[in-house]
Amino acid sequence: QVQLVESGGGSVQAGGSLRLSCIASGLIASGYCMAWFRQAPGKEREGVAAIHSFGTTSYADSVKGRFTISQDKAKNTLYLQMNSLKPEDTAQYYCAADREPCSPSMDYSLYYKYRGQGTQVTVSS
Repeated sequence: QVQLVESGGGSVQAGGSLRLSCIASGLIASGYCMAWFRQAPGKEREGVAAIHSFGTTSYADSVKGRFTISQDKAKNTLYLQMNSLKPEDTAQYYCAADREPCSPSMDYSLYYKYRGQGTQVTVSS
C-alpha cells in the first residue's frame, strides 16, 4: 500500500518562498514517478511538476524557472521548492505517485494512482 503525506504549506506574500515535502511509503526503490499537482477553488486540477525515479523532470510552463522538484531517495521524500510565488499560485497542492510503467509528464501525472491529502498554499499580494 502506497501512502503519501504532504507538509510545508502555508501563507506567504508574493515574492516569497515555500518548500513542500511529501513522505512516501510503499514505493519500490526504482521504477516510479512522483509529481505535484494543484487545484484552486472553481478551477481544474493542474499539473505542476513531475519526476521519474531515474531523475527526469518536467514542469508546467507557469512555474518553470520558479519551482524545483527533487527527491531524496534515502528519506523517501519528494520536495517542491517554490520561489517567487505569485497570488495565482494559491491552491491546494497534492503529491501523487505511480509505479512503472509511468511518465513524468504533466498530463499523465494527473492520473497517477496514488495521492496525498494535500496541503494549502496561499499567496497574498
